Amino acid sequence: MTDGPTGAGNDNESDTERDNGNVDRWGGGIADTYDRFRPTPPRAVVELLTQLAGGSRPSLVVDLGSGTGLSTRLWAGAADRVIGIEPGDEMRREAVARTSDGTIEYRAGSSTATGLPDACADIVTASQSLHWMDPEPTFAEVARVLRPGGVFAAIDCDWPPTVHWEAERAYAACMKLAFEREATLGLRDRVTQWDKSGHLGRMRASGRFRYVNEVVLHGVEIGNAARFVGLALSQARVHGPLARGATEDEIGLTELRDVARRALGDGPRTWWFSYRVRLGVR
Repeated sequence: MTDGPTGAGNDNESDTERDNGNVDRWGGGIADTYDRFRPTPPRAVVELLTQLAGGSRPSLVVDLGSGTGLSTRLWAGAADRVIGIEPGDEMRREAVARTSDGTIEYRAGSSTATGLPDACADIVTASQSLHWMDPEPTFAEVARVLRPGGVFAAIDCDWPPTVHWEAERAYAACMKLAFEREATLGLRDRVTQWDKSGHLGRMRASGRFRYVNEVVLHGVEIGNAARFVGLALSQARVHGPLARGATEDEIGLTELRDVARRALGDGPRTWWFSYRVRLGVR
């Protein structure tokens, strides 16, 4: 899951309140749109993490905040078992419905309470999700679940993809207006995000990993104007205000549709996604 500009939360909020707010924003009918329009992490993620974890086929990969399973299904055929941990019922149901591989399962849980045994996983990932998770207890749980030498990876792509400067500029304008409208409607009152640029520093400061590093990968996907707008609609900051009665004009979505149609058209275009992978070796 992801949304955009992030910041520290309200220290007076309880963990339960923050968790509920972060989870609740990904309900309300967004799951299908999320899965249809979001990108899948590049296959290079599997190759990189497998190599760093020792080079052999992982026995167990755990995907925290697995959402609709886009990042969980990436491991189909590449690990003996894959478990997606997702606190949102709607997202988890969508993941189950879209997954046919018998080696993949989804469980209710959180990044701080997975319910998994100690030292059971070779690899733990958090794709487009770590910025929604309370860092220190999350890193403690990751370290507990990982075997010695196992690898944790926080995977985030830059929004939007590189495809056409006018469409990208309109997307950024839409995100800004949607963020402001979301705040006006009180939809961020129980939401806490942590700045993605701080992931690496927080991982180091946690003392849970013997080695921490960051690498940059790229993913290539195909899309058109309709998918570009769908990508915006898959953001909770856009979905939430629309569900509460905001108009597409108010949040810049009408302008984004017009610009995307003109700049991208209906035919397929190559999209370039930049992925930042923050790595921690247990």
